[in-house]
Amino acid sequence: MSSTLILDGGLATHLEALGCDLSDDLWSAKLLLEDPGMIRQVHLDYFAAGADVATTASYQASIPGFVRRGLTSREAAGLIRLSVELAVQARDTAGRGLVAASVGPYGAYLADGSEYTGDYDLDEAGLTAWHRDRLEILANAGADLLACETIPSLAEARALATLLGELPSVRAWVSFSCRDDEHISDGTPLRECAALFAELPQVIAVGVNCTAPRHIPGLIGRIEGKPVVVYPNSGETWDAAGHRWLGLTDPVEYGEAAARWHALGAAYVGGCCRTTPEHIRQIRARV
Repeated sequence: MSSTLILDGGLATHLEALGCDLSDDLWSAKLLLEDPGMIRQVHLDYFAAGADVATTASYQASIPGFVRRGLTSREAAGLIRLSVELAVQARDTAGRGLVAASVGPYGAYLADGSEYTGDYDLDEAGLTAWHRDRLEILANAGADLLACETIPSLAEARALATLLGELPSVRAWVSFSCRDDEHISDGTPLRECAALFAELPQVIAVGVNCTAPRHIPGLIGRIEGKPVVVYPNSGETWDAAGHRWLGLTDPVEYGEAAARWHALGAAYVGGCCRTTPEHIRQIRARV
């Protein structure tokens, strides 16, 4: 892999910009059912903007989530594999890039915002069991690597470290949601969480996503022993009560900030919620 990779931006953000209604517990994963062609188009748009990596629409896709919608487990597994197939199709059309299969946190299935708190009703053993089937499906679906992302708790990090240890041939990055410039969302120091993956050779990077950009410089310095991946949100804040984003952001300023993160040591740089192809274009222009 090259020393610097530009990741894509917000999948759901661009889907909404293209007119998709994602007001659903499945969020962007509902389009795996309703309009998979739109997902492929978003991947193409990000490649066109300069992204080196397409992150699949599997963040909120899980077997329990689809079964809750009325599908069988077999149908659910097929949709999870489809998320990878769509990104691979876009990559092949673009003629470049990698596919990262998104492994979203347990909180994404709950759809209650707990991926930003880590306040779960499962312990480490329960989280290991919950993640196992989907992780194995994605690991064998044809992606180049796994993106275990928006992890808010030490227990979930330990669960993923256990599962990745069972998949020595599968490359992955692991990224956390953080509440300040030192701690992940449940209050555990990021340094402690990152250390869980330091001895796993299949983990190619550790870092932070879906976190306020202002925290990124401090967080980069908390990660040792692995390349650093960062893809924060746009700087806006989510109003859970009102189900809306508050604040504004500027792609040019985001690109300038990304150049600073890269200078501080981030090897993989992109965007998360509320970032767009234009944000990625600005990163590409500066990194």
